[in-house]
Amino acid sequence: MGNKNKTISFRVSQEKFETLRDIAEERDISLSAVFRDYVDMLVAHDGQVEVVPEHQIEETTSTASGVESFPPKVEVPKSFVREHERLELEAEHLREQLEEHKRYVTQLRQQLDEHDTEDVIQLEDLDGESDEQSAYRIGREFDDDVI
Repeated sequence: MGNKNKTISFRVSQEKFETLRDIAEERDISLSAVFRDYVDMLVAHDGQVEVVPEHQIEETTSTASGVESFPPKVEVPKSFVREHERLELEAEHLREQLEEHKRYVTQLRQQLDEHDTEDVIQLEDLDGESDEQSAYRIGREFDDDVI
């Protein structure tokens, strides 16, 4: 098989289309050639292409020694990267613990819902009763007639 060309479609506003057509006419090339040039440049520079007006190109090339690459790159210390990785691992661990806790709470709620609530005696209810009404006594009672 040979090298086949593929078609790419773009949707732009009417105003931008007119601008692109004017650019193509200024350069005496077709509108398709404008896009082909842009795509070729994008591929050649691994996606690191910055579109700037022509008057800025001359300023940039005149100070070529002071021009930084696009996109800008920043040196990051290895300790920062390691700390970031450690924090990501810790966050993942905490997320797992949270999910485990949520499952446990859900299980306890389901167990509570399964049991009848009448089996539960509230301490507040016991405090309101008098000693004569209470069926529970601590200690042992002796019948005087038995001795």
